[in-house]
Amino acid sequence: MQKLFSLLLLSLFVVPYAGAQNKSVPPKPAEQKTVRTAGPNTGPAPDYSNLNCWAASPYKEDTSDKIPAFLKDEKRDTRADVFFIHPTSYFGEKKGDPWNADLRDTAVNNNTDNLSILFQTTVFNGSCRVFAPRYRQGNMEAFYVFNTPEAKSAFDLAYQDVKKAFQYYLKHENKKRPIIIASHSQGSLHAIRLLQEFFDGKPLQKRLVCAYVIGYQIKKDAFRTIPVGERPNQTGCFVGWRSYAKGEIPRGAAAENGNSVCVNPLTWNTSEAWASSELHLGILNNFETTTPHTVSAGIEPNTKILWIETKVVLDEKKKNMTNYHVWDYNLFWMNIRQNVKDRIDAFMAKWRVESEELRVKN
Repeated sequence: MQKLFSLLLLSLFVVPYAGAQNKSVPPKPAEQKTVRTAGPNTGPAPDYSNLNCWAASPYKEDTSDKIPAFLKDEKRDTRADVFFIHPTSYFGEKKGDPWNADLRDTAVNNNTDNLSILFQTTVFNGSCRVFAPRYRQGNMEAFYVFNTPEAKSAFDLAYQDVKKAFQYYLKHENKKRPIIIASHSQGSLHAIRLLQEFFDGKPLQKRLVCAYVIGYQIKKDAFRTIPVGERPNQTGCFVGWRSYAKGEIPRGAAAENGNSVCVNPLTWNTSEAWASSELHLGILNNFETTTPHTVSAGIEPNTKILWIETKVVLDEKKKNMTNYHVWDYNLFWMNIRQNVKDRIDAFMAKWRVESEELRVKN
């Protein structure tokens, strides 16, 4: 099972990322590929009143509902909601492939459901209802020509779907519940924009438990009023990281000139001090096993990427792995799961105090 998962995961993410370096930063114009000929986008726009347009929803059985066997006795609740924006699962590289995914593409949908939804969104299901929309995601090829009008149009269309899904969620499902925004890779590109438009300095910011914006560059000036998380029980904040082997400096991250924010998921702050594996609660090796105390990590001071060390062989064919992008969630799965609970506990405690103060005042 673990070997099969590793092969699937690598085929979906690692190969494109190895060639393109770090997708959080577009290649320099001179390094970009020639824009290929793409066919017109196909398929309908999403209708988010239709459950088929959701990869995860509390109103249907899906892979976000899965619970690892080692957590079968865990006490769970759903006091908050998570709105999760999945990473790229569309890799149309042939001439004529559209810039955006067709929502009817079963291969793309199966990749989404059996990888990111299963191995990433499930980290939240101990404390949250999970909402994850399908959207007309940008083709991975768009990252190679990031500064072109074609790429901008592809990512704009993808974001408009995400925005439409979030508006549907707000209108029909939120009902003033606490919200977590979570994402990975391309999903984080859209999550930053969503947070800017709906939360940053807006009334909805009061309902934000935390934004887990993982696997993408978060610029220092990304948000005006949403602070970076510096404590494990801080609320109304954002956190994020990009994982690489200790000593690795990807060209894309170096080109950012330090304009990035990173939170260490072992300490939940921005300190550059190396964090011991004693703080590590567990990798999700495959979906049924976890290995604690096997990852140590620290923030590289110049690029603000997350350096990690682990003795766990995540893939037999890549024993000297240096880019852990696809493992950003899995490496710290149990730390994230516990942190989600801790932040929701803190949010609810603060809400109760504020509600009581308002009651007394009135």
